[in-house]
Amino acid sequence: MDKNVTLAHGAGGKQTSWLIDQVFKKYFANPQFTSDDAAVLELDKGRLAFTTDGFIVSPAEFPGGNIGKLSICGTVNDLACMGAKPLYLTCAFVIEEGFPLDRLEKIAASMADTAAEAGVSIVAGDTKVAGKGQVDGVFITTTGIGRIREGVRTSGAAAKPGDQVIVSGDIGRHGCTILLEREDFGIDAKVSSDCAPLWQAVSDILSVTEDVHVIRDATRGGVGTVLYEIAGQSNVGIKLDSEAVPVQDEVKGVCGMLGLEPLYLACEGRLVIVVPKEHARAVLDVLHRGKYTENAAVIGEITEDMPGRVIMTTEIGAETLLPEPRGELLPRIC
Repeated sequence: MDKNVTLAHGAGGKQTSWLIDQVFKKYFANPQFTSDDAAVLELDKGRLAFTTDGFIVSPAEFPGGNIGKLSICGTVNDLACMGAKPLYLTCAFVIEEGFPLDRLEKIAASMADTAAEAGVSIVAGDTKVAGKGQVDGVFITTTGIGRIREGVRTSGAAAKPGDQVIVSGDIGRHGCTILLEREDFGIDAKVSSDCAPLWQAVSDILSVTEDVHVIRDATRGGVGTVLYEIAGQSNVGIKLDSEAVPVQDEVKGVCGMLGLEPLYLACEGRLVIVVPKEHARAVLDVLHRGKYTENAAVIGEITEDMPGRVIMTTEIGAETLLPEPRGELLPRIC
């Protein structure tokens, strides 16, 4: 049997069936998993969240995860941000001819483990094989559906003056990890991605209050970009305390050497949460007991002043405008 993916694996014949059975079905099998054209799912009445995302991270493997784990986390976290319990995923692979099958199996196994942790089933998918050089290894697209908890309505346009801004943990690790893996800077830093599924964290938050105005996943562009998006959508200002923003010492060191701002480095396991001030303490307490959120912190507040802008208070007490995100700092980080 071939040790690498060949064009025949994407042709729809015997090799395609073998690839689906021996790699994907092997790891993703569940009662809803199907070889038909679409999965049939039974759902109760209520509101659903539905999302899709593509993943082309380079390198495909990195400290703390790989593109498979990332593809599950990215989609279940997008659902969780809407207050939706993830239920089902589909996934589509575009694989480069010659990609090692053992690496593909490792990716599939990682997806299965992460999906199990998130409590979600992978029920259908698609596989294409592209010619050598047409794809950089493997690209994955995942689509997810989840049931929104009754009474919960989150939106980037729902922030209100007086609300507190919480980040669910230290920031910038994913972007820093990918940068160090991709480029030879000669920097010896033990940094690993924060990639993690976060529905349990959101469920914990909703167990103490359903009055949550905004939950956002700080992926491309990091926390700084998310804050600007919230400020624009809600037509409010945000006052940020730079000293309160949790950043791992190693990430601080790398950013200092390379002139980077941790607020604009990608995260893959961090939420930005906006809640009324009276609920902030309870939200923090429950996050501090969580698996991936023990470093959660209040980093700022929503204001009426300077709508659409993010103002940062520095360590010496001065106030400065956080520069608006422009261009692309780190291409292909998710």
